[in-house]
Amino acid sequence: MKTRTHSLALGIAMACFVEFGALIGASAGAAEPEPATQAVRTAVARALPVLAKGADGYMAERKCFACHHQTVPLLALATAGRRGFAIDDAYVERVASFVLRSLESGRSRYLEGRGQGGNTITAGYALWTLKLADHKPSETTAMVTEYLTKAQSKDIHWRVTTNRPPSEGSHFAATFVALRGLQDYGTAEQRKAVAGRLDEVRSWLAATEAKDTEDRVFRLWGLGILEADEAIVRKARDELVATQRADGGWGQLKESDSDAYATGTALVALREAAGMKPTEKAYRRGTAYLLKTQKDDGSWLVKSRSKPIQTFFETGFPHGPDQFISAAATGWAATALALSMPVRVEP
Repeated sequence: MKTRTHSLALGIAMACFVEFGALIGASAGAAEPEPATQAVRTAVARALPVLAKGADGYMAERKCFACHHQTVPLLALATAGRRGFAIDDAYVERVASFVLRSLESGRSRYLEGRGQGGNTITAGYALWTLKLADHKPSETTAMVTEYLTKAQSKDIHWRVTTNRPPSEGSHFAATFVALRGLQDYGTAEQRKAVAGRLDEVRSWLAATEAKDTEDRVFRLWGLGILEADEAIVRKARDELVATQRADGGWGQLKESDSDAYATGTALVALREAAGMKPTEKAYRRGTAYLLKTQKDDGSWLVKSRSKPIQTFFETGFPHGPDQFISAAATGWAATALALSMPVRVEP
């Protein structure tokens, strides 16, 4: 089976495992990792197969794109790929094709300016997934970014239109994925059309209070992607760090216990948007929390707090009715752990 390691724009490569044994192997000539690093590598290696199994199971049962079974698992696989884990190009292509078919099924709605179910957050996450798969700009991506340039234009920011927390519960998240989609795939004309709005969004992000961890994570990431003033980004970073719990994790809400979804998203944002080093105390404590809460099957369990809007179906990911949020949590947790490891350079 063909394997490779590679990097993409924005510093992330798309990756998927070939087989479990290959995942824990280091690149040729690499030094033996320290015990703590080995524990992280083992945890990531255990998570990747169950993520891929769930993603395949989802695609076998449904035709609609879902961030919890495409974007976030592939983000984990991509991040791991840059750190010496074996990857399978055919898997990447299969996921990209699935996302493209899903977007094309909504072509008439996009052209009418209505978008698909989930609206801007679906469009933004779908484009992010395609970027992870190294999909080049196309008529399909231009169709979606054109929708994003016009969507909710009466508002300063982009917003969620459904209440399915945490993944579909934050205007900050909808705004971030829309910004990322436009950055990755927007045409020169489209970027020019939204330039003034981006200045307003930057001001909105800086001035608007985050209510929960999802808000704080994507507010920080949005400020980072818009290259806000360093002091503003630092303040947003400090606000997120301040909500870390005594056990090293983060909770989705002030009154909820720590879990892998909130902890994983917090660590990834701190690393990617604020440049936090894995050696910093907050990151080390978060990593320790994730290592001690991983299940024997490689997943992390998070209980859903969203009201179901569709009939439950099985994807092969563990945890029954809680498997969708748990798949997202496992993807974020694995990404956060992988980001604590050094990037491996091809010889």
